[in-house]
Amino acid sequence: MSRPRPRPVVALVGATASGKTGLSLDLAERLGGEVVNTDAMQVYRGMDVGTAKLPEAERRGIPHHLLDLFEVTEPATVALFQGWAREAIAEIRGRDATPVLVGGSALYTRAIVDRFDFPGTDDSLRRELEAELERLGSHALHQRLAGVDPEAAAQILPDNGRRVVRALEVVALTGRPFSASLPRLEYADPLTVQIGVEIDRPTLDERIARRVEQMFADGFVEEVEALLARGLAEGRTASRAIGYREVMGYLAGDRSLAEAIEQTTVATRRFARRQDSWFRKDPRIVWVAHDDPERVDKAVEAVERLGG
Repeated sequence: MSRPRPRPVVALVGATASGKTGLSLDLAERLGGEVVNTDAMQVYRGMDVGTAKLPEAERRGIPHHLLDLFEVTEPATVALFQGWAREAIAEIRGRDATPVLVGGSALYTRAIVDRFDFPGTDDSLRRELEAELERLGSHALHQRLAGVDPEAAAQILPDNGRRVVRALEVVALTGRPFSASLPRLEYADPLTVQIGVEIDRPTLDERIARRVEQMFADGFVEEVEALLARGLAEGRTASRAIGYREVMGYLAGDRSLAEAIEQTTVATRRFARRQDSWFRKDPRIVWVAHDDPERVDKAVEAVERLGG
């Protein structure tokens, strides 16, 4: 007796605040699925308000995976995340359920669904680069990266020090551009479909502004205060999250609360544009409009065309 064909892997992508979370729940319900988080910061316990983590009571009873795995002092890497996510996907499919991936971290999503083998690492070189990051700042190292690998520099935000350091490390170790080691446009499993949520920029900008205002109204500052007591400032990954660094600056007296709110909004809008730019380069994505009343049906049709 032949084994049943595995369920497809469904990845929801798109900009922050475009409506991915609601669509992920709708799809999971329609497809008999479970949700797999692909947001790099929602893996941290206590980072809830600032990451727009869906409260358990609002998950419609649908199992969610890869949330609340780490303390904020622990570093998370794309390589680790790839392993966890692929393991979760295999377990979900083993239950004859559909894995529905959702999150705004483009590199994490690509690392999970595409063929992506990670270059090695060198602890002494990494420490040397991290010391330079501390001494010179991420923008100086980003300029250095632009000189040796402009394509990688174009895809990494100048203030994302960890990724800049990693890119410089890979260039030094391999003698090849970091961009050459990024995921290829080739699914690790052919039974994969990406659904993109399309939204116009003015609407997205307005949504982001509302979301940020709501975050602060919902106790974002208090959340950051509690996390600082648990070591947030020492966390190499968590401390660099958008919003958290701005609130940390406010609590340190470096800016006013109004400035922290405005800077969080601007940084989130900039990040959303980067997300959209990254995803637009992938011709495999099936796009549905954020406000299309038939978006769930269209997304399900795309999955069914694959044989789901």
